[in-house]
Amino acid sequence: MNADEVAPAVRSILEAARERGDDGRARVSVDARSLPNALAAAEADGRVPVIAEVKPTSPTTDGTAEADPVELATTMVEGGAAALSVLTEPAHFGGSPEYLRAVREAVDVPVLRKDFVLRESQLDAVAADAVLLIARFVGDDLADLLSAARERGFQVLVEVHTREELARAVEAGADVVGVNNRDLAALEVDLGTFERVAPDAPEGVTLVAESGIGTRADAARMRAAGADGLLIGSAVMDGVRSEDDERAPADIVRANAERLTRPTDH
Repeated sequence: MNADEVAPAVRSILEAARERGDDGRARVSVDARSLPNALAAAEADGRVPVIAEVKPTSPTTDGTAEADPVELATTMVEGGAAALSVLTEPAHFGGSPEYLRAVREAVDVPVLRKDFVLRESQLDAVAADAVLLIARFVGDDLADLLSAARERGFQVLVEVHTREELARAVEAGADVVGVNNRDLAALEVDLGTFERVAPDAPEGVTLVAESGIGTRADAARMRAAGADGLLIGSAVMDGVRSEDDERAPADIVRANAERLTRPTDH
């Protein structure tokens, strides 16, 4: 997919990622908490294995959450989240490496760095338990970036959108794969994306369903299709940006997390 085939918002994100300086950072070394183990432990505990996302804003949401990201993250864990995802992209998502560093120090669950990493030096922005690599955007560099991330101790969540990208991710050595239900051209969400792509994943690959999971029914649908974990951002943050909700932001995200991580009714 070339730049003309993605939504303008995505194109802007990629341009900002390419231009972002690396500031001569030292190489990081991480003793990572296991994301697959955390997801499995949540399931064994009777919870839906949710990776809850601390997302101040995004091109597909209105407003910005001004609440303390550490407070939000800790209450997400209290609400049952098995792991966390923290945005570090500043221009379009309001994130920062400092947010992630503070969150990771405050919790004992795995923390995924959510950003648009395009070159090896960008891996050194901050220590996390896992980093995101988007197969479509890193192209032929996927295997090298995956290897470079693992050399630093990171686990790697490789994001794909199609069966072809899944095959390329597996060939590159990915063992944790996220299938994004959001189309990058129209930014529309279709939960059927995961259902179409997931069956092609080989045994032993940890599968994460991403985007568009807003209800317990959505969660049950993705789990039935083979998801080992669910990356949920907007539905956990829902209400935090609203002036109509008089509850404290931490109370909102805790309630949202509890709603999504409770066992689904059968």
